[in-house]
Amino acid sequence: MKKWVAMLLSVMMVFTITACSTGGKDSSSANNQTTNEETANNGAGDEELKPEEGASLLVWESKESRTFMEEIAKQFKEKYNVDVKYEEVAAPDQVNKLMNDGPAGIGADVVVFPHDNLGKAVTAGLLLPNDYFEEQTRAQNSELAINATSYDGMLYGYPRSVETLIMFYNKDLVPEAPKSMEEVIELSKKMNDLKNKKYTYMWEIGNFYYDYLFLASTGGYIFGKEGTDKTDVGLNNEGALKGAQFLQNFAKQVLPLTTSDVTGDVKKGLFANGQLAMNVDGPWAIQDLKKTGINLGAAPIPSIDGQPSKTFSGVKAWYVNSYTKYPNAAKLFAEFASTKEAQLKSYELNGLVPSNKEAAADPKVTSDPFTVAVLEQFKNSYPMPVIPEMGNVWSPMAAGLADILNKGKDPKAALDNAVKQIKDAIK
Repeated sequence: MKKWVAMLLSVMMVFTITACSTGGKDSSSANNQTTNEETANNGAGDEELKPEEGASLLVWESKESRTFMEEIAKQFKEKYNVDVKYEEVAAPDQVNKLMNDGPAGIGADVVVFPHDNLGKAVTAGLLLPNDYFEEQTRAQNSELAINATSYDGMLYGYPRSVETLIMFYNKDLVPEAPKSMEEVIELSKKMNDLKNKKYTYMWEIGNFYYDYLFLASTGGYIFGKEGTDKTDVGLNNEGALKGAQFLQNFAKQVLPLTTSDVTGDVKKGLFANGQLAMNVDGPWAIQDLKKTGINLGAAPIPSIDGQPSKTFSGVKAWYVNSYTKYPNAAKLFAEFASTKEAQLKSYELNGLVPSNKEAAADPKVTSDPFTVAVLEQFKNSYPMPVIPEMGNVWSPMAAGLADILNKGKDPKAALDNAVKQIKDAIK
């Protein structure tokens, strides 16, 4: 009996001491214990995110961004004492490279790529969500940029720039930019000189990224439910057919060449030499076009049948590799390289149009007519779908449109055939 009383008193003393030390609150491990994994991945708490001890990062970026990367890596080192190594990998190639290098443990900790590759990366389990900085990322960037870098309702990206097609023009040849494609047709009747390879208006007619605007502006679309419903392909609906018919007629009058005749280099050379009055391209071309010395102007794409031209748009963003050894440091860098200040720096060095709302409203940006044209056209753009099935669209549509433009094939038959191939590939 004495032994049991002693044991009972001991237990009572333990509970008394525990209650005093915790202020009477429940101290169970289920309520209070936080694992290392939760610390790395939980952004909802108030605890400050800090880089792991001994962390170092590898970042993939294109060669054009070397100067920016050197500067941002230096600033990040000064703030967080984390070394950042930069390796040149073109943005469109990064997801495919990460498919192999990520699981092998040799991939970059932070990558940057166009948002249309997001679905492929997420379904392969390659990315960590943007959780810790989600609230501020959503507040600071345009809604289109946030939607483009999210998948299935979850934000993964740290947006850094937006892009879409605009129309550059030589003011010495066309003093005022035409507002409609109908105006372009009338100008072509006067200005085209095919014998001497002089053209009024040119785009990459063999590239669906450029041709899509003709189908979309009149009511066509890729996938339903804002690009998320793979069972609803709208590339041969009534609106798309109307646009394809317009495209066929427009090309005959304005640019009577085959799709293989008009490449990016051909177009760029003709424009630089004063043989092309209006050149459809993206913000990635601004720096080089400014160096040509021509009297350069920029404007949104002319309207089609009274409707604003609806171009494809892309959003480049930073993403964190799910296989990184240093998730905290990687998230900190992705956020650091996408701030207003960082976006203004990349705009200054590389002409990248900011996704950050405050950066886009900065006088440095708003005083540049080329960037203003991109932002104006971006308002009427259609972000490329992020679902993996988008990869099944490019080749069939390029082939179908080539039949329409090169062979004069009936647009309905060409679109129906292309959509059938897309649906078969998805199945």
